[in-house]
Amino acid sequence: MTEIYVDADACPVKDEVYDVAARLGLAVVVVANQRLKVPREGAVEMIVVGGGPDAADDWIAEEIRRADIVVTADIPLAARCLEKGASALGTNGREFTSDSIGGALATREIKSQLREAGSATGGPPPLSARDRSRFANELDRIARRALRES
Repeated sequence: MTEIYVDADACPVKDEVYDVAARLGLAVVVVANQRLKVPREGAVEMIVVGGGPDAADDWIAEEIRRADIVVTADIPLAARCLEKGASALGTNGREFTSDSIGGALATREIKSQLREAGSATGGPPPLSARDRSRFANELDRIARRALRES
């Protein structure tokens, strides 16, 4: 059965994930370095991992299976999940694919080098209602595809 894994420490679209999962009857695994509030109803499991900043990523990459979905803004985690046959959706509503992940990793590296050189690259803009709707629609599409393929 398809599950949705959420890299949750800085995820701005958790409520949208819960809504889509409830509508489709999917389980959600929320993974973070600290306990977060999750819905009591539905199939939502909270996993608290200890350790360093990549502990949640490592846990998800170890547990995720083919036909599962990860929701993350972390491009290296998305790449690791794609390697296992899972789907990966950015918190901005853009799906990571085998065709797009290489470019995303390269862009991430360039931005990292610019930050190290002292250039301000800025963070992502706040999500609008339209952004949240686009994310939910894309998650719904990916989840339905995963259910058909599993």
